[in-house]
Amino acid sequence: MSKADNHDLTKDRLLDEAEALFARKGYDAVSVREITNAACCNLAAVNYHFGNKKNLYLEVFRARWIPRARRLQESFKKSLDGEEVASPRAVARALAEAFLVGPLSDEERFRHHQLMVRELSQSTEALELVVDEVMRPFFKKLAGMLRPSMPEESGTEHLMLNILSMFAMVLHFNFARAAVTRVTGREYTEAFKNRLVEHITEFSLTGLGVGEDLH
Repeated sequence: MSKADNHDLTKDRLLDEAEALFARKGYDAVSVREITNAACCNLAAVNYHFGNKKNLYLEVFRARWIPRARRLQESFKKSLDGEEVASPRAVARALAEAFLVGPLSDEERFRHHQLMVRELSQSTEALELVVDEVMRPFFKKLAGMLRPSMPEESGTEHLMLNILSMFAMVLHFNFARAAVTRVTGREYTEAFKNRLVEHITEFSLTGLGVGEDLH
C-alpha cells in the first residue's frame, strides 16, 4: 500500500469514528484524543488531515452528512421520473418514500439523524453549511413544484411553512421509529412503511389545501 493510500485510509477512519462519536455525544463532549484512539492513529493525524477538531467536524458534514442527503434527494427525484408535471400527491409521496423506504441503511439513518439533532440543539457553522447547500436549494425546488397547485391567496411564507410541515412529518415518522412502534404497536415492516407513506401523502394534501382533482 502506498503512503498516499495509507493517508486516505487514515482520513476515512477519522471521519467515520468522528461522525459516530459526534452523533452519539455531541461536538463539545468529544475530544480529539477520543477520536484518534477510536481511529487507531496518533493525535497529530487530526491536525495533519483537518487542521483542528472544528474543521474535522465540518468535514464530517461535507463528506458524510451532505452526500447522504444528496442520496435522499436523488431517491426523491427518481420517484418522480416519468412525471411531466409532478402533482402535489406525487411530490408528497416521493418525499415520504425517499426517507421511509429510501437508500439509507439503519446505521446511516441513525447517524444522519443524531448528528443533525446534536447540531440543532447547539448550532455551529455546520448548520449554515447544511442550510445553504442542502435545505434551501431543495426547498426552493419543492416550492417550484407545488406553487402552481396552491390556492391563489397562498403567499411564499405560507408555502414554505407547508413544506416545512411536510418535512416535519416525514422526519418524525422516519427517525422516531421506536416511539411510533410503541404507540401504534406496529413494527417498521415494508407494509407498515408503505402505510405511513400513504398516510403522510394524504395528510400533506389536506395541509396543502389542494383538491382531489390534483392527484
